[in-house]
Amino acid sequence: MKHSILGTACAGLLLAASGTANAALVSRLGGLAYYDDVANVTWLADANYAKTSGASATGQMDWSTANAWAGSLTIDGVTGWQLPNTVQPDPSCDSQGAGISFGFNCTGSPMGELFYNELGGQAFQPISSTHNSNYNLFSNIQSDFYWSATEFAFNTSAAWAFGFKDGQQYEYDKTDTWYTWAVHAGDVAPVPLPAAVWLFGTGLLGLMGITRRKAA
Repeated sequence: MKHSILGTACAGLLLAASGTANAALVSRLGGLAYYDDVANVTWLADANYAKTSGASATGQMDWSTANAWAGSLTIDGVTGWQLPNTVQPDPSCDSQGAGISFGFNCTGSPMGELFYNELGGQAFQPISSTHNSNYNLFSNIQSDFYWSATEFAFNTSAAWAFGFKDGQQYEYDKTDTWYTWAVHAGDVAPVPLPAAVWLFGTGLLGLMGITRRKAA
């Protein structure tokens, strides 16, 4: 019976260490960013920080400038920001051809996942008019196209962009000017060791020490 109780307790502690009950969008950096635990990226809360920060009068930039801007950011001491990537191919898209995925309902990439799943956007509708309450977590979302960091494989003078004006994923010439939304790979918050797990580990080490002494 003692062995069974110990096993149950250990299983509970391991579950606490490995599983979390996070919502899809979790506040980070004091509300300056939100972690999407589905796409496993952290979004800057200001969706037009390029304008807010004075980097661009409108927030629109060509592709090369947008990438350089995102990569230069330091937000609350955190570096490593970038433009979001676009997955290719993406079977969730409604248009497929020659290994290229485009069009609507593309949820395999961070921007599409955010638009359709987290913000409640709908195809052919601007996010400003069709969204859920998560929309209010962010500021300055533009109902227009946002650059992706991913080049268009069949023509590297173009790159992918995602339209928050209608939920469409498409490629555009890198010299075009679109909006930029900085994102960080993974979660920017440190992951603390749960106190219960730390105590369990400390106790386990103590028991191992006692066992060694008895064996000696």
